[in-house]
Amino acid sequence: MARETRPTPKEPGRVKQLWQVFQMTRRLDKQAIWWMLAAVLVPLVVGIVLGIVLSDGNVFSIILWVISGLLLGLLLFLVVLGRRAERAAYAQIEGQAGAVGAVLRSSLKRGWRGSEMPVAVNPKTQDAVYRAVGRPGVVLIAEGPKTRTSRMLEDEKRKIARILPNVPVNSLQVGPDKESTKLHDINRRLGKFKSTLSKAEVVAVSNRLSSLAGNKLPIPKGVDPLKVRPQRMR
Repeated sequence: MARETRPTPKEPGRVKQLWQVFQMTRRLDKQAIWWMLAAVLVPLVVGIVLGIVLSDGNVFSIILWVISGLLLGLLLFLVVLGRRAERAAYAQIEGQAGAVGAVLRSSLKRGWRGSEMPVAVNPKTQDAVYRAVGRPGVVLIAEGPKTRTSRMLEDEKRKIARILPNVPVNSLQVGPDKESTKLHDINRRLGKFKSTLSKAEVVAVSNRLSSLAGNKLPIPKGVDPLKVRPQRMR
């Protein structure tokens, strides 16, 4: 007797995905709706004004200006929606163990190499240190209160200095401290470090550190990086 095959559920279409992202963002970020409205209305209004001023009463020219303003507004709407959605998603996991690893796995900028696996973990507190390698060199990202992660951070800096003495080592602090970096600001802060390595050197440094990493440390309990990635529109 042939087994009954169940139809595989269809993935939601792009319009449905967009609506789901919009609803999630609006629910978690009360200010997002105003930013998205401004992104649509400002270019549209500018297009209408330019059309009236520059078209000399030509209706066809006015329509083209209005359509151009509307298309630009829709493009800006998608950009704003994507950024606010990412920020809202990361706000949900702010302060949880493993949150930095989720960011490094899902949204690290091009040219950077990182992993959700920490290079050092305190098994009691679940504080951790993560590593990213890019044109500025090595950046160590401490996750947890500064008072508890400072020693781990300094230990990792000394290890890297012994292995790669000529490679710059910078650090970021992500945690509850007032001056700490927020999850959604990690990429922006990484971009502020001065570039000193070539692309080939970035690959060489990353491979060198990976080959000497030894046993992989477990991801701190609290966040599954595969489940916290902000939903992206396809």
